[in-house]
Amino acid sequence: MQTIEPAYNKKCACRFCKKSFTTKKIRSRFVKVSSFDSDFCPNYIEGLNPLHYYIHTCPNCGYSESDDFSPYFPQGALELIKSKVADAWMPHDYSQERSIQDAISTYKLAIYSGTLKNEKHITLAGLYLRLAWLYRSIKNTVQEQRFMKLAIKEYMDSYMGDDFKGSQVSETRIFYLIGELSRRTHQIDQAVKYFSKVIEKQTHTTEPKLIEMARERWYEIREEQKTASN
Repeated sequence: MQTIEPAYNKKCACRFCKKSFTTKKIRSRFVKVSSFDSDFCPNYIEGLNPLHYYIHTCPNCGYSESDDFSPYFPQGALELIKSKVADAWMPHDYSQERSIQDAISTYKLAIYSGTLKNEKHITLAGLYLRLAWLYRSIKNTVQEQRFMKLAIKEYMDSYMGDDFKGSQVSETRIFYLIGELSRRTHQIDQAVKYFSKVIEKQTHTTEPKLIEMARERWYEIREEQKTASN
C-alpha cells in the first residue's frame, strides 16, 4: 500500500517570468494545531510547518507571492520587479523542504515583490504578521517586534483605505489585531483604544469570539496597570 507523504509538490506558473516551477505544500490531514496564540499564531504539534510553505518563490527570477496576491500588475510594476528582483536574482530553489531561515527568506522576497507591485495593505499585513510568527518560533524577539509593528501599520492603512473589503479579514478582526499587536509591542494606549473599538461592536457582530478575546485582553491590561500602580 502506498504511503501518503505529508508534503506534496504543487505546480506553479510564475506570473512574472511565465516559467513553470513546483513548490511544496502540506496536506491538511497532517496539520495538527495544539493551540493558537492571542494573535492567532498557530502552534503545531509535530511535523512540517505549513507556515514555511505559504510563499511561492520562482527559482528562475525570484518573484515571490502568496495565494492572496492579485494577478494584476499595475503600470511600471513589471519594470520595477525586473530591475529590483529578477536582474539581481542569484538562482535559488525553495521547492524542497524549507528550514526556518529558508521560510524567512521567502517571506522577505514576497514582501519586497508585493511592495513593488503595490499589493493591498491587507495582504502585506498578513505577510508581516506571519513573518513575526516565524521569528517568535526561534525566539528572536527583536525581529518579532519589528515585524509586528510593520503589520500594525499595514492593518491601519488597510482600514483607512478600505482595501480589506472583499478579503477574509473583517473590520472587527482588523481592530482586534491592531489592538493585540499594539499590546505585544508595548503600545498600551493604542491597544486599549482598538480593543474598545472591538467591544463596541458586540451588539452587531458575527464574530462573538473576537469580542470575548478583546474583553479578556482589555481586562489583562487593566489588571497589569493596577499591579504596576501598587
